Amino acid sequence: MDKPTFVYTTYIWTTPELLWQALTQPEFTLQYWGVAYESDWEAGSTFAVKLDRGGVTIVDPAQVVLESDPPRRLVYTWHTFTREWADAYGFDAAYLNKVAAEPRSTASFDMEPVGEQVKLTVVHSGFESGSTVLEGVSQGWPLILSALKTLLETGQALSLASDATGEEREAAR
Repeated sequence: MDKPTFVYTTYIWTTPELLWQALTQPEFTLQYWGVAYESDWEAGSTFAVKLDRGGVTIVDPAQVVLESDPPRRLVYTWHTFTREWADAYGFDAAYLNKVAAEPRSTASFDMEPVGEQVKLTVVHSGFESGSTVLEGVSQGWPLILSALKTLLETGQALSLASDATGEEREAAR
């Protein structure tokens, strides 16, 4: 049986090059995601995740860029759940233990020019049935991608989770 997968497609008035920058450059990701991803974005490279709160930086050798084909495709392993991450966003130990016990998943971004827009398809895969992480990303990706689209199309960043509950903030991560 196939493992559960999250798929989301949106169209953004931008160029593939600018969308690539928005997905990979910390000054962009901080604006719409509240997280700075830092890497050289070469296949096989690791990346650091700097949270917008608590001064937390997560570095894990298993957090890796799997594919990098600028500005068409980016694939990386998803998330290292740490005590520091949970503390920064107000998650309790039970929630942390639950998500940390799940296998690492994979997020992929496919960018395809369509006229003056770019079709962005995000596929998040590798979940077990009943995954808590899948539940969170299924709510979070639409928020993140909406904020990304708004930033690229209007120049205005949306605030993702400043007043959100812990569960809502996880959905946005």
